[in-house]
Amino acid sequence: MTSPDPRVAPLLPAGTGPLAGIKILEVGTMLAGPYATMTLVDLGAEVTKIEPPTGDISRQVGDSYFASLNRGKRSVCLELATDDGRRRLGELVAESHALLVNLKPSAIIKLGLTYEALRVYNEKIVCVALTGFGLYGGDDPAFDYVVQAATGIAALTGDPDGPPTLPGYSSADNSAGLTAAVGLLAQIISGRGGQVDVCLRDVLLSQLNYHASAYLNEGVHPQRRPNGAHSFYVPAQLFPTADGHLALFITHDGFWRTFAAEAGITGFPTMAERSARREEVLAVVTAALATDTAAGWEARLKPLGIPAAAVRTLPEALDALPEIVVSAGEYRLVGSSIRVGGYQPVYRPPPTLGQHGPHPAPGDHGPHPAEGEHGPHPAETHVSAQKSE
Repeated sequence: MTSPDPRVAPLLPAGTGPLAGIKILEVGTMLAGPYATMTLVDLGAEVTKIEPPTGDISRQVGDSYFASLNRGKRSVCLELATDDGRRRLGELVAESHALLVNLKPSAIIKLGLTYEALRVYNEKIVCVALTGFGLYGGDDPAFDYVVQAATGIAALTGDPDGPPTLPGYSSADNSAGLTAAVGLLAQIISGRGGQVDVCLRDVLLSQLNYHASAYLNEGVHPQRRPNGAHSFYVPAQLFPTADGHLALFITHDGFWRTFAAEAGITGFPTMAERSARREEVLAVVTAALATDTAAGWEARLKPLGIPAAAVRTLPEALDALPEIVVSAGEYRLVGSSIRVGGYQPVYRPPPTLGQHGPHPAPGDHGPHPAEGEHGPHPAETHVSAQKSE
């Protein structure tokens, strides 16, 4: 990962991040919850992952999958459905700032993982429930793609003459995880304990901001457009070229003038005209871009300040940005996307199941630089509860 510019701020001691000293518990599965807490780990927080008998089910997906969401955490196993498990959870809660849970709402309530149930141990504990439809929204299955379909994302994506389309990655889970991390930190900063409720449905609807506003205020129904075309800006979409596809995003008339001069296009000087004559503009631009490759157009347009990029595969993107790849033990992963001046994250490997015992000693449930990668696998674990994601 690229180090912060030393001229901006002196480097802090290794591992001394902006969230140093913040202790977070996680009862999370698969993606949304673990991604939220890993984001905080990368910023210096201490995260203890509380796992069920067979571990977070993402362990069954594969080692690299689990590593991509759980680096730098600790793992303990508790039987939360037993008196002893609840007692041990209470001990952890007493010395922690927050607990983030992503399970079905009924499981969260049954296992006593809410603020009302845990405030007896720590009045200032922040409890975050990350669910599909809200802590009190029921147990309907709510995996990422299901929520994308239910909130209009799939209907907005793809060719208008084809079926609705889902993105190639878990946008709902990732977005909800980041939102949950923000809510968790906001409540910690307030100095008050309490319940924070984040659900995938509401996160995705909030991210449809201008589409939703256009419908709610002007009655405009969003339209699925070819090549991912933007609703307002023209031209702003994917275009075929002599070799490959190019993303071109012209958002104002200054960009258009510069692009048109480079592409040898005349006319359509204002966004209003380009929007009104969308099909004509797209035909002219498509013809112009066919004269060079996607890589060629990117090389020509970027120096002119025009937003454009050749469509790349993920391997191509990663190969072009070696500085974004970090090592966490034996795993090569994409590093934190948050750069803090003077701070360089310490990327540690993901924990093995129960690596840090059934319950760490009080004052000892954060990640430590000197700890090895492997540890014990105690049998004491907590009841399995399926996540609503």
